[in-house]
Amino acid sequence: MDKLIVSPSPHDENYTKTSTIMLNVIIALLPAWGAAVYFFGMRVIPLTAVCIGSCVCFEYFCRSLMKRSNTISDLSAVVTGLLLAMNLPVTAPYWMGVIGSFVAIVVVKQLFGGIGQNFANPAITARIVLMVSFPSMSHWIKPLEYNYDAVSSATPLVLASSGDNVPSYLDLFIGKTGGCLGEVCALGLLIGGLYLAFRKIISLAAPISFIGSVFLLSWLGGEDPVYQILAGGLFLGAFFMATDYATTPITTKGKIAFGLGCGIITFVIRHFGTYPEGVSFSILLMNVLTPYIEQLTRTKVLGAKEAAKNEG
Repeated sequence: MDKLIVSPSPHDENYTKTSTIMLNVIIALLPAWGAAVYFFGMRVIPLTAVCIGSCVCFEYFCRSLMKRSNTISDLSAVVTGLLLAMNLPVTAPYWMGVIGSFVAIVVVKQLFGGIGQNFANPAITARIVLMVSFPSMSHWIKPLEYNYDAVSSATPLVLASSGDNVPSYLDLFIGKTGGCLGEVCALGLLIGGLYLAFRKIISLAAPISFIGSVFLLSWLGGEDPVYQILAGGLFLGAFFMATDYATTPITTKGKIAFGLGCGIITFVIRHFGTYPEGVSFSILLMNVLTPYIEQLTRTKVLGAKEAAKNEG
């Protein structure tokens, strides 16, 4: 007689592994990363290698010191390193990539328990720490010049505020502008985002509400809405950071609310703040609110009654 085996969920043996998800994210980032290599030169490659290598090493040694099973094979540290590199200017010194990797992996990820336990996106947090700590994070160069010692160029959002030499929509779309490696090529980021959606790795609820709210608020605020969604790190943040499994809501309503919150904060910082870019700060602030958004938008079981607060 066969025995009935009872085990805890999940029972689906065809679930997608973490390494498979991360590999798809890496593939999705390649078009924008390739555009960065074309527009900013070969220094993109060693800078990316330093970020990825540092993240993997920090994760390996940190997990070893904490006597935890090592997780470098799930490729999450590789994705964090690649995203961190995409959030840096090509002129960033290599040691800055190492510091950013330490913040992302050790401080934000491993000290909170590892993958799935971090309350904020590691790469976003590392970028903010570097941005407020080192002035060289604002040293941009003009694309296709490959002169890393040149006088700092302005990003499209700074140019928009000053009204000087504003790039065209086409330049913004293909990436012929100054900025971080992952900010410049909207086309590459769009291709990567749609690839992840096609593979059902991400839902488009958060990206659409994020980008759409920035578009609408920019239009209502008297700014060029097309320029505002193509310039800066909006596409990178919307498709690759506002869709992070660990730090964003899991419900569709929650994802929409998360994207709307990111869009509103981004517009407020861009329109009223001293920083021309607000994507990183908006995602970090909404990461903090994620548990509350999930609580408000979670699906209630049909027929279930809420337990009394003072029960027991």
